[in-house]
Amino acid sequence: MNIRLQSVLLQRRIRPETLADACEVDPKTVSRWLGGRVPHPKHRRSVAEHLRIEEEFLWPPVLEATPIPKNAELVATYRNRAEVPRDVWLSMLRGATEQVDVLVYSGTFIVQSNPLVVKMLMEQAAQGTTIRLCFGDPRGQAVAARGHEEGIGDTLSAKIRASLSYYRPLLSHQGCEIRLHDTTLYSSLFRYDENLLVNPHIWGQPASANPVFQLKQVSDAAWFDSYTESFESIWAGAKPWKP
Repeated sequence: MNIRLQSVLLQRRIRPETLADACEVDPKTVSRWLGGRVPHPKHRRSVAEHLRIEEEFLWPPVLEATPIPKNAELVATYRNRAEVPRDVWLSMLRGATEQVDVLVYSGTFIVQSNPLVVKMLMEQAAQGTTIRLCFGDPRGQAVAARGHEEGIGDTLSAKIRASLSYYRPLLSHQGCEIRLHDTTLYSSLFRYDENLLVNPHIWGQPASANPVFQLKQVSDAAWFDSYTESFESIWAGAKPWKP
C-alpha cells in the first residue's frame, strides 16, 4: 500500500475520485495506486502537481528501497491479529476493485474495529467488486468443537450470530453474498484482490491471539494460491445464509 499517498489525501481531504478527475484516469486506477501500484511517469507528475508535493516523496526512487525478489509472496508478519495496523485493513479494503473474500468463524473484530465496514463493502459492491463473506454455521459441529477447544462453550455461536446481524444489510445488495460453513478452519482468510491476510489457528487459543502473515499474489505464488484454493473449496460447500 502507498501509505504516503493515502496520508496526503486524508490530510487534505481530497477524495480519490477527485484525484482521478484531475489526472484524467478511472477511479479504479487511483485505487490501484493507493494499493501500491506505481503509476506511469506522466501520471506521477500529474499527481505531484495536483497535490503540490514532491513526486519522490510519494514514490521514492527504487534504489532507496530494499530489493524484493519477484517471487516474494511474504510481505509482512505480525505476532498476533491486534498488531495488524488498522490502516492496513482499511487500505486493502479501499484498494480492492475485483474481489473481497473473508473466511472466518465469527469475525466480530472486523465491525468492532471499523463500524463503517458494512457501508464500505456496499460501496465497493456498487463499484463492481464481488463481496463473499463466509462465516461458521452457529449450529454446526465445527463451531461447537472450536468453542469447546477454546473453553468458551456456546459463546462462539453467539458471537457469530451477533456478527451476522451487522452484515445482514449486505444481502439486499447485488454483488454481495454471505454463506455459512461447517468446516474445521486451520486459518482465517482475508483476501483483497492480490493481497491476502492469513490468520493461522492454534489449538485452544482464540484467533486474535494467533499470528498473522500478509501475502501478495505473484507469479508462482504457491502459498497464495494454496490458501485461495482452500477458500474456494469451503465456499463451494457452504450454504447461503438465510436469516
